[in-house]
Amino acid sequence: MINKLHFEMIRLYSGDAKRIQHFCKVHSYAKLIAEMENVDADTLSILEAAALTHDIGIHYCEEKYGDCNGKLQEKEGPAIAKRLLADLHFEERVSERVQYLIAHHHTYEDIDGIDYQILVEADFLVNLCEDEASDRAVEHAYQKIFRTDAGKKICREMFHLNLD
Repeated sequence: MINKLHFEMIRLYSGDAKRIQHFCKVHSYAKLIAEMENVDADTLSILEAAALTHDIGIHYCEEKYGDCNGKLQEKEGPAIAKRLLADLHFEERVSERVQYLIAHHHTYEDIDGIDYQILVEADFLVNLCEDEASDRAVEHAYQKIFRTDAGKKICREMFHLNLD
């Protein structure tokens, strides 16, 4: 199921290698963090689907608004994901949680589940690198965003932080 979704996301983003690479990396880190945190199989499945689709609204937002900021993606992405997940026969409860995660993945307050926390951490790991964030920005994100032991460990190693 996840592999079908992964391929359909590649098809959806056809020609946009940079963004395909982005969601592939977010998926990889999300899966790694989740497995290091020993999340249950159901949560992992939801998280993997959300990681692959978290930015699914980006092209639509660029076309509709001429902008693809995080809040616009949160607004437009869930409906696009709902259709794709239905086409791939994902369970409704899985689709609903994935839509919720898409609708909140740029909102860093009131994180209400380990899947949400891990998605945010994985996206941050990738964005900090892709955006070539300063040491100060990385340290700030580490202090304010990262909550899981695994996410913190990966962030410290990736950016050679001497914190905690």
